[in-house]
Amino acid sequence: MLQFLIDWLTPIFENMGVSPTDVQQYVNSLGGYIYAIVGTLIAAIAVMIAAHWLVKKGTRHVVRFGAGIAWVLVVTVLANIICFGPMYNNLAPILNIKASVSEESVKASEEIIKETGEEGMALVKNDGTLPLAENSSLNVFGWASTNPIYGGTGSGSADNTSNVDILTSLTDAGFQVNQSLVDMYREYSPTRNLGGNVVSVTFTDWSLPEPTVDYYTDELMDEAKAFSDTAMIVISRSGGEGQDVPLDMKAVIDGTWDPRDEVADGNEQYNYFACNYTNNGDYDDFDAGESYLELSNTEEAMIEKVTSEFEDVVVVINANNPMELGWVDEYENIGSVILAPGTGKTGMAALGEILNGSVNPSGRTVDTYVYDLTSTPTYNNYGSFLYNNVDDLKAELTEADEAYQGVLSFVNYVEGIYVGYKFYETAAQEGLINYDEHVQYPFGYGLSYTDFTQEMQNFSDNGDSIAVDVKVTNTGDTAGKEVVELYFTPPYSSGGIEKASVNLIEFGKTDVLEPGASQTISFEIPKEEMAAYDSTGIKTANGGYVLEAGEYQLSVRSDSHTVLDEETFRVDADVNYETEGRASDEKTAVNQFQEYSAGNVTYLSRADRFANYEEATAAPSEEMYVMDEETKTAVTEKSAAHYDSTKYDNPEDEMPVTEADNGVTTADLTGKEYDNPLWEDLLDQLSVEDMINMVNLGGFQTVAIDSIGKVGTLDSDGTSGLNDWYIGVYGTAYSTELLIAQTWNKDLAYRIGEAEGQEYADCRIFGAYAPAMNIHRSAFTGRNFEYYSEDGVLSGHIASNTVNGMTTKGVYPYIKHFVMNDQETNRCTFLLTYSDEQVIRETYLKPFEICVKNYDGKSLAVMSSFNFIGDRATGANPNLLNNVLRDEWGFRGMVLSDWNGSYGYQITDDFVRNGNDAMLGFGTQKTNEITNTSPTMVLAMRQAAKNILYTVANSGNYTIPDPNAGKMPNMTKLFIGIDAAVGIVSLGIMALVLVRYLKKRKKVTIEVVPKAEK
Repeated sequence: MLQFLIDWLTPIFENMGVSPTDVQQYVNSLGGYIYAIVGTLIAAIAVMIAAHWLVKKGTRHVVRFGAGIAWVLVVTVLANIICFGPMYNNLAPILNIKASVSEESVKASEEIIKETGEEGMALVKNDGTLPLAENSSLNVFGWASTNPIYGGTGSGSADNTSNVDILTSLTDAGFQVNQSLVDMYREYSPTRNLGGNVVSVTFTDWSLPEPTVDYYTDELMDEAKAFSDTAMIVISRSGGEGQDVPLDMKAVIDGTWDPRDEVADGNEQYNYFACNYTNNGDYDDFDAGESYLELSNTEEAMIEKVTSEFEDVVVVINANNPMELGWVDEYENIGSVILAPGTGKTGMAALGEILNGSVNPSGRTVDTYVYDLTSTPTYNNYGSFLYNNVDDLKAELTEADEAYQGVLSFVNYVEGIYVGYKFYETAAQEGLINYDEHVQYPFGYGLSYTDFTQEMQNFSDNGDSIAVDVKVTNTGDTAGKEVVELYFTPPYSSGGIEKASVNLIEFGKTDVLEPGASQTISFEIPKEEMAAYDSTGIKTANGGYVLEAGEYQLSVRSDSHTVLDEETFRVDADVNYETEGRASDEKTAVNQFQEYSAGNVTYLSRADRFANYEEATAAPSEEMYVMDEETKTAVTEKSAAHYDSTKYDNPEDEMPVTEADNGVTTADLTGKEYDNPLWEDLLDQLSVEDMINMVNLGGFQTVAIDSIGKVGTLDSDGTSGLNDWYIGVYGTAYSTELLIAQTWNKDLAYRIGEAEGQEYADCRIFGAYAPAMNIHRSAFTGRNFEYYSEDGVLSGHIASNTVNGMTTKGVYPYIKHFVMNDQETNRCTFLLTYSDEQVIRETYLKPFEICVKNYDGKSLAVMSSFNFIGDRATGANPNLLNNVLRDEWGFRGMVLSDWNGSYGYQITDDFVRNGNDAMLGFGTQKTNEITNTSPTMVLAMRQAAKNILYTVANSGNYTIPDPNAGKMPNMTKLFIGIDAAVGIVSLGIMALVLVRYLKKRKKVTIEVVPKAEK
């Protein structure tokens, strides 16, 4: 019976992004109540039937109605027990919230989103075609012109209704658009999904509804040429949570593409990642081996048609991932190219303004655009790599945890520190590649309608830091903004600590400069930021940062490749921070991951001019698919099949005080420092059950705790604006983080944080699962739209300013996903990620480090990631969550898991003991059960509770008065009303039945008596 209910509910909840295993867990957890409801129903029916033989005629209906009403009352009581018991924390946020974003906040958001589009769209090619003449006519080609991409999908999506679209942007900017083309595209396919679901967490339709070339009839094209000699082509690509971008679209077309290369043991329950594609013609849109980031055959035919018949062609790339764009240089008539990724609600308005010249573009690329994505050093080591000797463990996990997804996989970060531009710039310098043959648009690249000069001035070596001013002058004839990009080049010796030849270290952006005007931007850069991390013991005993002796160049560049001006300085002797410590660290950084994260992997090295390139970047060897016994033992012991919490108890630990009556409330700790002794008095009041609830019930909330007067609070997605699908509250659709990063504007990022934070505050949702700052390790990552860049420094500073802006509104952002959640494939499985510690620290931890160290407030949170570092899950890794995050960086706040689907390894006991304070779920998984309440475990939960309380007590939940405080919750009102209605109706019906019965009996009595007398 329960399975029938599961099968019925699963498709309903899957459309909301809830997996079948989660549905199963919820139903199973309520199994006793469900059986009670069904059992009492059967009993009531049995009574109704038995009444036919056991009760006199005339009285049977009373018994039957009584049985039915009794069942209704039993169901009502059980519903109250369920809803105010095991399901309370699921339902309370939904039923209690009555929130919406104010009109004032929406208006402010729309303005800042539009500004993001104006500063974020990047002009990467222009032969003078742009800007176009004012009020000119324009033919707009490409089906995507009628259905552009505004964002991505999944937790980072946002409400995408009523957005400014491309055609509206053009007409608002004064352009006349060829309506015949518009009508043809809309008639061909009015919506983006052609023959299937849109991109979602659980199912993806990668279809590209592009009319075949025969739709461009002679009549249509003649009309278009008469309308205007200028054409614009729009090409879009989407992406989102749950799946990475297909590497082989022909396999998607054929129905053979599975991003995990496996349906777990043939069990369809675990194959969440279905794909679909509908061809546009009677041929395949893609040839074998062509990826989603290449043009389809149908798009190629359209482009060939347009470029052969129009002299001036503008191309707009509305894509959330870097595409292969070499084709734009193959057509002489393509004069201009604009990169316009997901624009949110009003960001697309900037497109028309850029085309007509009322806005001078100032966006810059945040990734390196290469001609051939299959030639990148990550290509062979990205995606699904499944261990082939773990069938025994998989069988045990399948039996132990029904949420286990049937996969044990690995991924090797073989490229080392040479990610994106750091590889291409260094490889070109070392002679491994011809730069111009590989790179089309460098990192940090973008054009303007005017010209600028940048000059380094007042350069000084201040001992521990370098200071420099950069004077920017507009030497052209159009007003505009300019980005200042500072890079450093460290000394390098072959075989020494790995170093890239070009490294972004700082950046800024000018105000609007009129022709002839100048602005000076000043920088002071700690030299420790130029230190390299020595993970292999070349110059350290236990690992650490080293600023090596030698000559350093600091250069201002127009992009990662083009030097505008530079200065040099010398470091006379090595500065070994393993012994001295960096000024920005609270505790000296030493190796935390190298022992178990590096694995048996050959990492790309600059030694001898990248002599090991072929070996390092090759696909994994057969031996790598065999999990070694040491790793297998480590993974097994921490899995749901074998986890034994008592192994990790310390017999010397003493049980802390619980359930004390100290009279302290959570509000008393607002504004208090983390080490204030009053915290201990507050924590002493918690019961063990209080602590269990706090750590287990972290799904879109932190729970109310009566013993300390803690209010229940709300958290929400997402990275593109308030997106609370759980309680049905949505804010304005913000631009993707990709477009925000393309602005290269810290001040704008801060103001985005303020505006976005205000929308959360309007709804009294003070926890935001944002921003996300994983690295664009590959162009094929489905979630690149909600991550900033391939570079950690750019990502970190944009994220840091966004976070600080949100905090001014009382919001505590959960910076995520900590760390190395750089692909979607297998991310919810046992995904063992192998990387050298230098790489982890310098690339993947870097944006998080910048965020934590530059945080202005007290209320910050972190969301851990699904994957493993080596053989340790990130959410249960004390080296990551305690030693680095808290001890080294000084983080004070809570760490939340990613969605707690269990998946065979998300064990509350394990996570909480190792620095992950709360589980993003509702405590329904088997792995949430805390049966060992030893002193060690209670102490761990007490520490987790403190971290949660510190975060919440310093947020808007306590610093901004709640107008509804003290009022009866909506859920309580609702149930009182329902209970009263059910009671009144039930009593009313039963009263009517009894009145009717008594009247009938009285009538029968009256009629019988006269007969007796007669």
